[in-house]
Amino acid sequence: MDHLQRLRLILITDRNVSCLPLLRAVGLALGGDTDGDRGVTAVQLREKDLDSKDLFSLARELRETTSQHGVALIINDRVDIALAVGADGVHLGRHSMPLVTARNLIGPPASGKPLVGFSAHNMKEALEAEEGGADYITLSPIFPTHSKKGDIPIGSGTILRVKERVGIPVIALGGINRDTAAEALGNKADGLAVISAIIAHHDLGARAQNLRKIVDSWFSQNGL
Repeated sequence: MDHLQRLRLILITDRNVSCLPLLRAVGLALGGDTDGDRGVTAVQLREKDLDSKDLFSLARELRETTSQHGVALIINDRVDIALAVGADGVHLGRHSMPLVTARNLIGPPASGKPLVGFSAHNMKEALEAEEGGADYITLSPIFPTHSKKGDIPIGSGTILRVKERVGIPVIALGGINRDTAAEALGNKADGLAVISAIIAHHDLGARAQNLRKIVDSWFSQNGL
């Protein structure tokens, strides 16, 4: 599975809304190794309130678990921890270190080097992210979401408009669930990123598998 395929269904962690201990929740979200049992294709570790020691420890455990499943691990903000645990990517936002600085620390895009992602919320940020060296962006919030109640949804049509202007993958985030996934994908999203739609439920394993089936089916039907 190449880098782009590994971004097709990203679970962004939030242990504060998880119904289960985080490592257990992630394990269930990863699913099995056969068709129909597979879950998310990537895990983004996003636990902003953890200190460096605890975050590193959690990242190391998740690296072991995700590697066993052939799933990508992305670390939010912390380039140092991403490099230390051998993560597949680091994800930055408006309050992170500059994209150019992260790109210089990691090095130019190359096989085996971590991806650099960026959280964009409009066309301007998407274009700046690509110019700054991002390998992909998440675009949010597409739909109404409990994670960021104050943010106004930008709508699924924004995905298509951004895709027409940037050449890097665009991952839809915000209010993504089994009812909205097809609409986001139909507007040419390269992948989906979710938080509460998976991790906030006791049947999170089944929810991850259901979303994976939707994603795999859409890309298969479209020859991608």
